[in-house]
Amino acid sequence: MQSGRSCLAILLAAGEGTRMKSGRPKVLHEVGGRSLLAHALASLSEAGADAVVVVTSPDRPEVAREAQALLPNAQIAIQAERRGTAHAALAAREALAVGYDDVILAFADTPLLRPETFGALRAALSGGKAVVALGFEARDPSGYGRLVTRDGELEAIVEHKDATPEQREIRLCNAGMMALDGKQALSLLDAIGNDNAQSEFYLTDAVAVARSRGLATGALTAPESEVQGINDRIQLASAEAEFQRRKRLAVMAEGATLTAPETVFFSHDTLIGRDVVIEPHVVFGPGVSVADGAVIHAFSHLEGAEIGPGASVGPYGRLRPGARLAAKARVGNFVEVKAAEIGAGAKINHLTYIGDATVGANANIGAGTITCNYDGFFKYRTMIGAGAFVGSNSSLVAPVTIGDGAFIGSGSVITEDVAPDSLAVGRGRQVTKEGWAHAFREASQARKAAAKKP
Repeated sequence: MQSGRSCLAILLAAGEGTRMKSGRPKVLHEVGGRSLLAHALASLSEAGADAVVVVTSPDRPEVAREAQALLPNAQIAIQAERRGTAHAALAAREALAVGYDDVILAFADTPLLRPETFGALRAALSGGKAVVALGFEARDPSGYGRLVTRDGELEAIVEHKDATPEQREIRLCNAGMMALDGKQALSLLDAIGNDNAQSEFYLTDAVAVARSRGLATGALTAPESEVQGINDRIQLASAEAEFQRRKRLAVMAEGATLTAPETVFFSHDTLIGRDVVIEPHVVFGPGVSVADGAVIHAFSHLEGAEIGPGASVGPYGRLRPGARLAAKARVGNFVEVKAAEIGAGAKINHLTYIGDATVGANANIGAGTITCNYDGFFKYRTMIGAGAFVGSNSSLVAPVTIGDGAFIGSGSVITEDVAPDSLAVGRGRQVTKEGWAHAFREASQARKAAAKKP
């Protein structure tokens, strides 16, 4: 953030994204559980943008709705005709006319740009540049526009097809993002013409316009992985891979252990504490926090969940939204928890579903237990007290309360409240008929043999 300087960000989000082959707008596809649009808006906000204008298409109102849901003060500008990037930027004419100190022009399909990169563009403007383009050193520059620089000045942006053989040797390529001196921005954009084969107005021409006026121009570089844009599903997967690489490194740098980092997948908002151990093949959906010292065992899937200090999940654990595990709680293999609070030290170790429930501290829930929380119309809650013991293969039919220290006999169906320190058994009485199996087999074999006779 540049102290004392105001900033307008114009985010271009009107592209059709036809190569995505999707009924959903391209910029609403997700990386790290967050839309491309949301990534771009977050970076611009963190870079200190005082105002943000999102340029959208008139036939994609869902983009405007998403932008304002994410950033309520975002302004929406409509690009009715697609006549190039400069034409799109001028859809924000009213905001440009305000005269902000800095203007950032960014693309909503480039989700991995860091706030620090936008900040560097702003710093170059405060240093006296009128136009600053963002570039990257391309492994393969074929097809990209080249940034032609000399003595710290950006002389031109030349498209690949128009580049001389010497210019094609340049590996510094145009990333598309640009920053303009806010006092000059509207005049520069208005001066851009469309004398080209496509008859479109291109942002890249702002460099030539500025230099023709004797204004200073410059270029900054960012890693190629940071500036990658998304036009199809393959590039979307590439961006996801880069996001996950960054997140894994950040989590480990903060003191967590990932035993097989490349197999763990995070959401943009996953919070991982110190001394957490995450085993292979774990997936974090949105809204998960894991406190210090917890262990997430292999093949677990978590979303919308809070895991307390020293707690344990999995292997093959499934935590759904509203699951909250207190300190040292244990949710084991093939256990699903949803909208439930699991108290400190409580154990749910095997093959169990706990939904819409509260499980008290140090309670023990046996294998195969189910909280029957839904009657087809409404959800009901199960309350299990501290120190309670629920035997294996029990069904707790909500709404029901199991008191502190109570015991539930294995195989029970519990439909009524159980008082503290009581034993409840809700199952049919066992009846044993000696010799029945032998007689049954003999009779069945005789019937089978008779059926085969002609």
